[in-house]
Amino acid sequence: MTMIRWQKPESSLAFAPWGNLPTEISRLFNEAFPDFGRTPSLMNAWGPTLDLYESKDNLTAKVELPGMKKEDIDISLQDDTLTVSGERKHEESLKEAETHRLERFYGRFQRSVALDVPVQADKIKATYTDGVLTVVLPKAEQAKPRQIEISVK
Repeated sequence: MTMIRWQKPESSLAFAPWGNLPTEISRLFNEAFPDFGRTPSLMNAWGPTLDLYESKDNLTAKVELPGMKKEDIDISLQDDTLTVSGERKHEESLKEAETHRLERFYGRFQRSVALDVPVQADKIKATYTDGVLTVVLPKAEQAKPRQIEISVK
């Protein structure tokens, strides 16, 4: 018996013009109605990227907040939800300048992430270095994995 590697079949030329139809319809709709379905308060909203890691003893959240001052960042833990919020302000020196391209986000933000394990709220530590906020949340003792000793009788 000869084994042949499976290959994705090539699409038929008869259907080739329709291959990108959903993408093209979405693009045309978004160009014609860019704010459709968005509330005004959400049009300017932004949220920094957030990574959450879990090790044996800690949960660690890393949030990218380049160009912000630590005084403009708030961190809170309520129930089992970690929230990072704050405000990135426009640079005063550039307010009067003519804008050619604006890709950075400004204004208030809030990111919340549900924690799947209980943490020790009184031992949480946060550091802010090179535009990255690192929040280390020590796990509660009952959430840490334990090694169970086996006894022989």
